Amino acid sequence: MKLDVYLNFRGTCEEAFRFYEQELGGRVVHLQRHGEMPNPSIPADWKDKVLHAQMELGGMVVMGADIPNAEPMRSAYLSLTLDTAEEAERVYGALQADGEVFMRMEQTFFANRFAMLRDRFGISWQLLQGVTGG
Repeated sequence: MKLDVYLNFRGTCEEAFRFYEQELGGRVVHLQRHGEMPNPSIPADWKDKVLHAQMELGGMVVMGADIPNAEPMRSAYLSLTLDTAEEAERVYGALQADGEVFMRMEQTFFANRFAMLRDRFGISWQLLQGVTGG
């Protein structure tokens, strides 16, 4: 059995995946557009939007698509554990730009660095570095 994550975007899937490639070291391994479907019944401005994308990120598979009425993540987070405080701060800076910070990056009783935020694409993240006790 294997568990993967599937993310829905309101038209920014490719931009988000390319951003995650650049800032998080992911690698897009598949990207198919709505216009590539046989007989697509979508508006013309959605033909270049993503029907299905797949990337390798942090040892797992992250998949995604553009869905016209997609809602931002509310009660689930992608949790990213980083190796160094410097890398945690760099990733925090990249993800929080034009996003929404729920808990700013700081030291906690359970981690050297911890933050919770939603990036500009509507994806919620927990960032951890130097986790203690576990």
